[in-house]
Amino acid sequence: MTSSSSPSRKALSKIACNRLQKELAEWQVNPPTGFKHKVTDNLQRWVIEVAGAAGTLYAGETYQLQVDFPEHYPMEAPQVIFLHPAPMHPHIYSNGHICLDILYDSWSPAMTVSSVCISILSMLSSSPAKQRPADNDRYVRNCRNGRSPKETRWWFHDDKV
Repeated sequence: MTSSSSPSRKALSKIACNRLQKELAEWQVNPPTGFKHKVTDNLQRWVIEVAGAAGTLYAGETYQLQVDFPEHYPMEAPQVIFLHPAPMHPHIYSNGHICLDILYDSWSPAMTVSSVCISILSMLSSSPAKQRPADNDRYVRNCRNGRSPKETRWWFHDDKV
């Protein structure tokens, strides 16, 4: 993903800065298993390395998540996408957009970056097949010109993977 695919970002609020600094400090002491935060000086965008869990279709594979925090985080969900190449998964589009309800309609300010990462790894780990969503080509074509996944009206109908 290029920077043109990121949402137009306003500076983080004081509440968001404090919350992210707290989450980052906790991450450094107790990172979720299978994840590494790539340290930068940008608190508003995190790049996180994801290691596929042992015993799953993604074992031995590594991917990168990009997490962009909005001005009013945690009251508003972060934008989370996979950087290229995105894993082949029924809920992950080839442009890196992730169809996962907690990133959109089911977001709660009680969630953290760590809990989101664990949910994404759980989603990957439960997949019985490496395949793209059935509507991948149409969706990706409609997302050109930097459309954010948060602008999509997702239909959450499959909780099996």
